[in-house]
Amino acid sequence: MIAVLKPDATREQIDNLTTWFEKRGLNVQLSVGQLSTVIGLIGDTSQIDVDLLEGLDIIESVKRITEPYKSANRKFHPDDTVVDIGGIKIGGGNFQLIAGPCSVESKDQIIGIAQSVKQSGATLLRGGAFKPRTSPYDFQGLKAEGIEFLLEAKELTGMPIVTEIMNTNHLPMFEHVDVIQVGARNMQNFEMLRELGKTDKPVLLKRGLANTLTELLMSAEYIMAGGNKNVILCERGVRTFETQTRNTLDLSAVPILRELTHLPIVIDPSHATGIARVVKPMAMAAAAAGADGIMIEVHNDPVNALCDGAQSLTPEQFEDVAGMVRKIREVVTA
Repeated sequence: MIAVLKPDATREQIDNLTTWFEKRGLNVQLSVGQLSTVIGLIGDTSQIDVDLLEGLDIIESVKRITEPYKSANRKFHPDDTVVDIGGIKIGGGNFQLIAGPCSVESKDQIIGIAQSVKQSGATLLRGGAFKPRTSPYDFQGLKAEGIEFLLEAKELTGMPIVTEIMNTNHLPMFEHVDVIQVGARNMQNFEMLRELGKTDKPVLLKRGLANTLTELLMSAEYIMAGGNKNVILCERGVRTFETQTRNTLDLSAVPILRELTHLPIVIDPSHATGIARVVKPMAMAAAAAGADGIMIEVHNDPVNALCDGAQSLTPEQFEDVAGMVRKIREVVTA
């Protein structure tokens, strides 16, 4: 249930109403927006008399929420959430480019790529230290050493780093990581999501390859219910009957999610298509659709990459894509 307050509601009136709700065992979430203030109620609201609430002087309107996700629901939080990543903001009109290799292979590799993508306009550095692979015989990442190399690249370039977690036991190694990525395979690893909810680090939550948008939002709800509100959603393609691309990029997710949630939305065209030459048009389309960010895989030597070379752009190709994305952003935000 949500209660929209009148603009002239005083702080004392809001505090009294909040206390009244809490005495009835409800979790109260207060969202103060530019145009209105909303009180969101989570719990058994069947005991609340809607007519009684609407009769109060400070109440503009009351609405029961049927969607199972509450914290991630735009009805509870009308204004866009802005996630601050070491001074880099995403959401609420703030757009960011996230770039880097699928996997960290060496210190020189990640530092070189970090310097090149930053020069081309990337603001966050991605790189896999732990790699979930379909085959147990494929390269699994450098693990702790990979995180050390990412941190060295961060120190040299000033770029916050984004890397994927595979196990909650690894959380101590992520102490200095700026954004923890939850991959598609772990989107419904609810124990992991609960643990991430106890942290205050931004979490980039990728949509599972066979999951609905509602299921994605419910996974975000697990993190937010634990107290961590810094969640960024990522559309990375879903598995369909089409075989010409690795997955099918669902760009309709951007406007639909924009209606359903206040959380920032990032598009990953690299994993969605699996084909380097298709990344550019899909990145441009994502920018036109209104995404808050785009995450692109970049490798200095894609042919010899240890992971996902076929979908990785060279630094020169990334510079071209970044330039086109900026032009499209200028049009859609004009």
